[in-house]
Amino acid sequence: MHYNYVIVGAGAAGLLLLKALAEDSFFNASSILVIDKSAKTENDRTWCFWEKDQSDLDAYTYKKWSNIRFKNTTFNTKENISPYYYKMIRGIDFYNKLIPKLKAKENIEFLQGTVTAIVDNQIKLANQTQTIRADKIFDSRFNYKDLLSRSKFPVLQQHFIGWHIKTDQAVFGSDTATFMDFSVPQKENTRFMYVLPFAENEALVEYTLFSATPLATDEYESAITNYLSKLGVTYYKVIAKEKGNIPMTCHPFHKENTGRYLKIGIAGGWAKPSTGYTFYNSKKQVTKLVNLLKSEKPLHHLKPHKKFWFYDVLLLDILDQKNNLGSPIFSQMFQKRPAKLILKFLDEETNLWEDLQLIWACPKKPFIQALLKRVKSGF
Repeated sequence: MHYNYVIVGAGAAGLLLLKALAEDSFFNASSILVIDKSAKTENDRTWCFWEKDQSDLDAYTYKKWSNIRFKNTTFNTKENISPYYYKMIRGIDFYNKLIPKLKAKENIEFLQGTVTAIVDNQIKLANQTQTIRADKIFDSRFNYKDLLSRSKFPVLQQHFIGWHIKTDQAVFGSDTATFMDFSVPQKENTRFMYVLPFAENEALVEYTLFSATPLATDEYESAITNYLSKLGVTYYKVIAKEKGNIPMTCHPFHKENTGRYLKIGIAGGWAKPSTGYTFYNSKKQVTKLVNLLKSEKPLHHLKPHKKFWFYDVLLLDILDQKNNLGSPIFSQMFQKRPAKLILKFLDEETNLWEDLQLIWACPKKPFIQALLKRVKSGF
């Protein structure tokens, strides 16, 4: 069977790309196939991001916040982030609301299966003799071990476990998302709590690290238990648990792309290297990709922004060598600069003057050392 476009993986990147193609009349005559091993019937993940005002993503948004909190052992600030909102989308809501609309399109097909190999324009599936061919292939499959074995750049991980809890006490400010709470013991790492309140007595509470190696499950969960105890929570019910592991690296994934084959999502380097945020960055990459397709340019023209990639390289080099510096770096940024400017910077939308304001707010010595070492070793 032959298709104009095949998307391997119906996760955030795959579905955002499919949504964009389905909503653009330019692609109405294009045959599109989406392959995923899952039926997408479970709430298997949560995506969070920030964006200005309202957007088409509001139809899938479970909760949004107009304020964020940053905290460490000596500093605690709550800031209104207007014109931004911090938003959360549950995987199951995204699947249930979006996929039926996409399946209703005559030129779109969904196939449940496991891709075992992609060679040139041919896709092979497990337990099937039939080969699928495509003019262009978008591949979201990610192999972490393969990345570790061949990257000359540090590979950290944003790893976490979160509990969705309900309490019998009003302990959460429902209008404020806790972006980073570094008041927890750092243990020579970058460790923080992340809290998304759905009501005054209900929240998602996550223990998160930026480091090279995941922890045992009980270490994450004991940290959550201790944190809730310090908040004064004496009774709570765990409604659901979630865990995740997102690579944080400046590895040049785009160099694997060809004129008609493109890695997307985490596999394509669409996760912001310095934070692990992937969903909204994927949406922006999809916009660029659709414009590329409409202009009939080769897929390998899609590349990361060099300036922000350079900033991310330095931060990850620092955290790779001195993982305990995450708290002081982020703390100085939030103590000295407005949260909305930091969000704009992390969205890669700041100009050079705004960049310099953020850079000047950070500890100077580790960045100078990282720069000199990187210049010596090469990019």
